[in-house]
Amino acid sequence: MALVLPAERDLRRVIGDGEGIPDGEVEGLSEEDLLELHRWLVLLRTYDERSVVYHSQGRIGTYAIFWNHEAMQAGSAYALEREDWIFPSYRESAIGLLRGMPASTILSWWRGHPAGWWNPLDWNVASICVPIATHVPHAAGLAWGKKLRGERACAIAYFGDGATSEGAFHEGANFAGVMRAPLVLFCNNNQWAISTPIEAQTAAETLADKAIGYGIPGVRVDGGDVLAVYEATRDAVARARAGEGPTMIEAVTYRAAPHATADDPRAYIDLERVEEEKQRECLGRYEAYLRRQGLLSDEAAEAVRSEAADLMRAGIAEAEAEPPPDASLVFEHAYVDPPPSLDADLAELRGILDA
Repeated sequence: MALVLPAERDLRRVIGDGEGIPDGEVEGLSEEDLLELHRWLVLLRTYDERSVVYHSQGRIGTYAIFWNHEAMQAGSAYALEREDWIFPSYRESAIGLLRGMPASTILSWWRGHPAGWWNPLDWNVASICVPIATHVPHAAGLAWGKKLRGERACAIAYFGDGATSEGAFHEGANFAGVMRAPLVLFCNNNQWAISTPIEAQTAAETLADKAIGYGIPGVRVDGGDVLAVYEATRDAVARARAGEGPTMIEAVTYRAAPHATADDPRAYIDLERVEEEKQRECLGRYEAYLRRQGLLSDEAAEAVRSEAADLMRAGIAEAEAEPPPDASLVFEHAYVDPPPSLDADLAELRGILDA
């Protein structure tokens, strides 16, 4: 059961610090579950770190880093069932890995290759949403549709703190509240909307407070505590399945990496705070917890890391083995009745590419 910390505005936490703050536990999670959560965290961390290197080598374009956000993604996704739908933002671009999606598919998406276009029905993972908050109404609509059909599935929509200042968030949250849609609104509050700090974009005391206006319960959880995130999401999913409507989760962390590879945060961020947060990043915290529980050895941790590294190496090789896409994709599906000039345009493009 999570410890609720009133001094931190009712923040929920399970993992202690090995010193003054004791460890808690989550009812219903077996040793196998705890170790699988570790595997998920390592998989996401490996993907993220390798993608940053991949970008620096010029093999993908701008990349949205999610280092130290893995606990929010793994903990919440572990509380879902396969029939539930995931609506990711760009910060959760690799969350499909947790559903078995090939790494090559996600890498291809970042490479701008059509091999990165997946059918959402194959994984119950919607397309990665780059515009801020525009997927929240989509998630609310799908969740409401599941309710109308009498299905037990729910949906989860991930978004950042900046998204709560967007109209699409308010429309989606209001719609979900009115329709009592089985939806989890998962806010990753890393306290920065690119370079805008949280205090400069909202007057709300907490982002979870915004849920009140829509008749939705809002909870706050330590976003670096994978077990607290799991427990909060599990409770929200249970409410959704019981017909009690949506829940908003505000997962609180601090962005210790740049917003993206095109960003230089030194112009605006608190570098001392960044270094402090790096010392308590989510994977290290969870590994320390597992060691205190006697569940993780050095050998086991290295084996998990080796498995993730092998998966990434294979994914990179597979993505780069894809043949170049046909230039006709630029023109296909643009018009029901294509104008004759498109043939000449396509011929010109082919000539440029072949030169």
